[in-house]
Formats: sequence, C-alpha cells, structure tokens
Amino acid sequence: MGKEGAFSSAKILLVDDNVFVLETTAALLKEWGYLVEACSDPEEAIVRAKRDSFDAVLTDIKMPKITGIELLERVREFNKDVPVVLMTAYAELDVAVDAIHKGAHDFILKPFKAAYLRNIMGKAVNYHRLIEMEKNYKKRLEEDVRKRTQELAEALHLVRDVSKEITQRLVTVSGFRDTETGAHIRRIGLYSGVISKELDMPRDFTETIMFASPMHDLGKVGISDEILFKPGPLTKEEFAVMKTHTTIGARMLADSMYPGIQMAARIALSHHERYDGTGYPAGLKGEDIPIEGRIVMLTDQYDALRSKRPYKNPLTHKETLRIILEGDRRTMPEHFDPAVLDVFRSVGGVFNDIFEEQHD
Repeated sequence: MGKEGAFSSAKILLVDDNVFVLETTAALLKEWGYLVEACSDPEEAIVRAKRDSFDAVLTDIKMPKITGIELLERVREFNKDVPVVLMTAYAELDVAVDAIHKGAHDFILKPFKAAYLRNIMGKAVNYHRLIEMEKNYKKRLEEDVRKRTQELAEALHLVRDVSKEITQRLVTVSGFRDTETGAHIRRIGLYSGVISKELDMPRDFTETIMFASPMHDLGKVGISDEILFKPGPLTKEEFAVMKTHTTIGARMLADSMYPGIQMAARIALSHHERYDGTGYPAGLKGEDIPIEGRIVMLTDQYDALRSKRPYKNPLTHKETLRIILEGDRRTMPEHFDPAVLDVFRSVGGVFNDIFEEQHD
C-alpha cells in the first residue's frame, strides 16, 4: 500500500502492552503515511499525550497497569478534542460500547482487518482536523471582528452562536461515525459561492451557501461502511440505502433557528434532485427544487467527476466539462437548472482553478 499524502503529517499515539501487536500496528500506520509514537506503557503514553499534540490516540482496552478506559479518562482530563479509538476483543464489546458514552471516538475489534483500521483511523484524523479548523476559524474571525464597527460585532455574536451549534452537531456526527471531510467539502463551498455570485444572488445568500453547502453529504455518516466504501457499483438495494443520506442529513440539520443551518438542511435534502424530475429523494422538478439545491447539485457533480473514487478514476477538467455540458449515459444537461448550467459554462475555468488549489 502506498502512503496517503493527506495523512502524511497526521500524528498518532499508539498504546498496547503486546509488543507484537504494537509493532505490527505501528508498521501499518506508518505505511499509510502517519507519524506514529508507539508506547507499551500506558503511563508513558499519558505523559506523551500531555507533552505533545496528536491527531488521534489508538489504544488497547485490556492492559494490566492502566486499562484503555482509564487511559481515555486521563486523556480527557487535559484534552477533550483528540479522538481516542479503542482496540478490543469480542468479549469486551460491552465495555467498548460503554467507552463510547464516556467520550471514545470509535472502537475496532481484534483481530482486525487492515482496511477497517485504515478507515477508522482516517475518520478519526479527519474529525480532529475538522474540529481544529473550526477552532482556528473562530479565532481568526474574532480577531477580525474586533477591528470592525458595532454592527459587525453584533454579527459576530450570531456567528459565535452558529459556531456553537455546528460544534454540537459535529459531536452528533461522531456518534454516527464521520466519513467525509477535508478538501472536497471546502471545494463545494467555493464552487457554490462562484455560481451564486455569477447568478447575482444577494450577498447574504452567497455567504450563506458557502457556509452551508459543505454540509451537503452530512447524512452519509449514517450509511454503513460496506456500502459507503464499496469498491464497485452498488446493487439496486444498496443504492436505495445510499439515497437515504439525503433524508438523514436533513433530519440531522432540522429545526435550527439559524438561516445557515436551515439552508444546509435544504441542501442536504435536495442536492440530488434533478431539474427534469428524475432525481431523488422526492423527484422534485424545475423550480420546485430550492435554488441552493440546484446550485450544489451541479457543483457536487463536477467535483465527483474530477475526484478519484474506489470504483473509478478521476476525470480531467475538459472531460468533466464535456459530460456536464453535453451529457453521457448517466449525466445529461437536462438534469441541471439551465441558468446554473449557463453560468457554469462561463466560469468552468474558475472551477478548475479551485480544484487544483484545493486538491487532496
């Protein structure tokens, strides 16, 4: 397996008193591009966790000096954000589930398959980076707003409240097991902002869709790994399950008092609806689809075609333009709002710039 560039700087604290398991697991993680600090002594691991910054902690539950649960509780005393993943045997499954309620991010059953470990640790690292991005975003925003007028200070109050709600909802996401963060969601926000500006949408709308559109696939955290990461075409039954990510995401974002979250809920529900009525989940047609859903439907399709997936290779910008503007067997121009499609035709080069600048 080759190293994953996205994880090349991610740092993991690995704890297991079984030297063989410690060495083999560390070797796997390093092969995938992680920086690994391996500890057979959980007391030493706690000292390192206090001293250094880690993107995730991977620990065995059953250790003689300090159990994985006790290590989790000790780490939580000084670091509430770092995801802790527990390795456990089937006999300890009830203990692992209880640990989730105590703040563990996830668990993996031993003996584990390398692919499962890779997926779980990738999710843990992405979750931690998303939390750090959100914290850094708040810090930069607060520094900027302090220099502005009282009107902008009031706007900051609203943004702080929204930020708190985002954090709460991200905690809910971790319970569903996070699946997608990073460059893809950043690009969707930037693409959507470009389309909105070219459509002469109000400034508030453009700012809101840039904030809300990255949450379009939030519902995928409720889809099983067997379907979400299947390296080939889905069966009819599997695709029916996959479609439910739209309604799951809408439910997760429902009933908010904030416009940004309200728009995110509409996008989550409608970003697979097609202008000709052949989309899902409701088969909406034309302007019955919210404009934000029509915008994100196109931007998500562009990014999906450009991106590598387990079942396909990435396409070039030129190939993607041709498919969206002229159609192929799966994607047709009639699927898109004609006004959105016209704008995309004129700003396609900007999409390519965003993709290249914000690549994984």
